Amino acid sequence: MMRAMNSTAAAPPPPPHSAVDDAQGLFTGTLVVSLALLLLRQAGLVTGGTAGIALVAHYALGMPFGLAFFAINLPFYALAWRRMGRAFTIKTLAAVALLSGLSELLPRLMALKAIDPLFAALGGGVLAGVGLLILFRHRASLGGLNVLVLWLQERRGWRAGRVQGAIDVAILLASSPWLSTQQLLLSVLGALALNFVLAVNHRPGRYVGF
Repeated sequence: MMRAMNSTAAAPPPPPHSAVDDAQGLFTGTLVVSLALLLLRQAGLVTGGTAGIALVAHYALGMPFGLAFFAINLPFYALAWRRMGRAFTIKTLAAVALLSGLSELLPRLMALKAIDPLFAALGGGVLAGVGLLILFRHRASLGGLNVLVLWLQERRGWRAGRVQGAIDVAILLASSPWLSTQQLLLSVLGALALNFVLAVNHRPGRYVGF
């Protein structure tokens, strides 16, 4: 029995993702997040992270979400390059560009005529969390604050979900002038759903799948 346990503990790590693995992971993750953002935008809700900041810019200034999201992420690539490495930065830049394009393309490919705001909040939050998990497991993110969150988890051991949650609260509070009370509360609910998915499924040394 002891030998079996030692054998299991000494098992070699899984092979790294191939370029094809990473390409499908980046596309799948950004597509799932794009669908989540479509639900949130249809209900007039906000989420956390740089996507939340871009949504606030979209509601407050009328900026196209894709353009705002891409521009907000630009200052964070230097941190990503220094702290997370070249491969992570390149894949993150690709994911951000994909999400910027998909978020503008999807409304032209599909129309949501009516959606329950509660479902939009919960469904959008869960889908966004799943999309981020896919990107994290392929050593990528959606840039911006995700870079900071991942760096803190890898260097300090702080759980990504908890750190992201604290940041998201600040962003949601900042969005309150452009949201009704109901929209704000539902946005908080959606952010909680997103961060619950991350907190349960993305822990240091567990389910990472590099």
